[in-house]
Parts: sequence; C-alpha cells; structure tokens
Amino acid sequence: MLYREAGQFKTTYAADQQLFPIRQDRVAVLALLAVAFLVVPFLANDYWFSAILIPFLVFALAALGLNILTGYAGQLSLGSAAFMAVGAVAAYNFELRVPGLPLLASFALAGVCAAGVGVAFGLPSLRIKGFYLAVATLAAQFFIPWLLVKVGWFSNYSSSGVITAQPMELLGYVFDSPAEKYVLVLAIVALGALAAKNMVRSAVGRSWMAVRDMDVAAEVIGIPIMRTKLTAFAVSSFYCGVAGALYAYAYVGTVQPEDLNLELSFRILFMVIIGGVGSILGSFLGAAFITLLPIFLEVLLTFLAHQFNLNPPPGTTSMVQLLVFGGLIIFFLVVEPLGLARLWQIAKEKLRLWPFPH
Repeated sequence: MLYREAGQFKTTYAADQQLFPIRQDRVAVLALLAVAFLVVPFLANDYWFSAILIPFLVFALAALGLNILTGYAGQLSLGSAAFMAVGAVAAYNFELRVPGLPLLASFALAGVCAAGVGVAFGLPSLRIKGFYLAVATLAAQFFIPWLLVKVGWFSNYSSSGVITAQPMELLGYVFDSPAEKYVLVLAIVALGALAAKNMVRSAVGRSWMAVRDMDVAAEVIGIPIMRTKLTAFAVSSFYCGVAGALYAYAYVGTVQPEDLNLELSFRILFMVIIGGVGSILGSFLGAAFITLLPIFLEVLLTFLAHQFNLNPPPGTTSMVQLLVFGGLIIFFLVVEPLGLARLWQIAKEKLRLWPFPH
C-alpha cells in the first residue's frame, strides 16, 4: 500500500524520463544517501570502514564497470583486476611524477590510462565473441601485472617490492582516518553510479544493448559496431581503473599489481552474476553479497566449531567459501539468471499490487 504510483501523473517529457519516475523510489534513494553520508560516518567503527564498507564500495565500482561491458554490451571479460592494476599504478605515478596534481585528477587520469589499455585488449572483440573473447581478455590478466612488476619504472624502482601509496590529500586536506576515506570513496562511487545510470539510458547505452542482443541487426540499422564495442571497453576499463586507484589508496594502502590477480577478476564476475547482469543496482547487491558472505561464513563456522568442540583444519573457511560461491553461481544461473536485482524487481512489482492478486 505504501508503494503505489496511483495519482503520480507525468505532465512533461522530463518528468516521464527521470531516473526514478516513482516518488517512493526517489525518497528511498535520497534517504539511503543521507544515511550513508550523514549517519554511517558517526556510527560505524574503524573495522566496519576498513574491512566492510570501503571494500564494498570499491568492488561495487569495479563490478559496475564489468557490468557495463558484459551486462549491457554483451562482451565477456576476465581482465577486470588487470585494469584495476593499471589504475592503481597509474594513480601512483601521476601523484609521484606530477607535483601539485589534485588527487581526483590523478584518479581520473588513472581511469583514462586503464581505458586506453582496455581499448587495446578490446580490439579482438571486433573479430571474435563469446568464450574466445573471454580467453583474449584473460591474456590481459596475465600480461599486465607481469609487465607492471617487471618494469621498474612503474614502481619507482622500489627494491623492497612494497610500494606505499601516497597520502590521500585533496585541497590541502588529508584523508587519513577510515571514516574520511569512506566518505571520499562513497562520493566517487555515487557519482560513478549516477553517470552510469544516465549513460545506459542514453543513445550510447541503447547502442550497447542493441549490439548485445543482435550485433548483425544493430549493424543493419546503422549502429557502428566497432565504435560501440570499443566504447564499452573504454568505459568499463575506466571504472575498473578508478576502482583500482581507490583499492590501492583507500583500502590496502599499497600499490601491488600481484594482489589484483585472476582470482579477484573471478570474484568481480561473481558479483555481476549474483547481483544481476545488466543492472546498475545488481552491481551493488552483488558486491554487498560477496563482501559480507565471507564474514558471515567465518562467524558461522567459528560459532559451530565452538558449539560442537570442533577443531577444523586451516583453510576450512576458504574452502567453504569457494563451495558456497560455486553453489550460488549454479543456483542463480538455473533459478534466476538475472540475479538479486531481478528478485528485488519482482518484490517491488508485488508491493505495487498488494494486497490484490496478480
């Protein structure tokens, strides 16, 4: 009864085409942002910021980038973590070698560098598709981290192998506490999600979806296939590059390309599949699920071991996590291929009709 659009008439094209046509959705989004910006920084502790909220936002941005490429443009990719590594290393070098460059400009330029690399590895998409394209992007995941480690210039010839990220300073203010880093990351992710939401509703987004659904028909009606596919790779890699810079600066505090490995690429892919392919909301739902699930499993296994006086061998939690991830992937692919976002959409449709039957 609370989620009804009866009486909400649209009298202009702008009102009809707005991001959230239903008033309840607009209120809910504004309330969520108000809580995230104004309430959470004062209530959460450092553990929540460092171990849950910041990684959730960073991975949500990376999943959003992959979702643009895979969900909206239909181009498979297994190199998301490699593009994150490009962004992290590029941001480090911009901050190191360009004195006075603002932090946000370094992050944006890091995204541009990742976009350029993404376009280079997206060129095979002009001739191949599906599984073969996934294998081609997999080459980026092996080649890029190796190159970033072997060429000493990228790490400023660090002999220790540990590259410490510079302090996060913006307009003379240093973001050093976890709460301050959280607010900065939240602002960047919110702007990125807003831009992506508008982008997929534009002519560019419609071109992506046309190529995804049937590229031959899209080419017949005049959509430039090459430009559309490469634009999708560029935008997706830009988001992943910015996510990589935030991962290095706000989350781990070090720039280590080896940490952004194939396993992380698969985790980002799991976020997209579980959250919902072709959905902005699904990127956030999948990131939240994948971020919180290991913590939940660790707490649950610890509780069960304490209750039944068990002593599980080391690595049990990681093994259980992999089993659960695999089971969830199979479940969503069989039962609900569109993921958690589709389940949320179904729930909203039922609320709009409740208490009347379908």
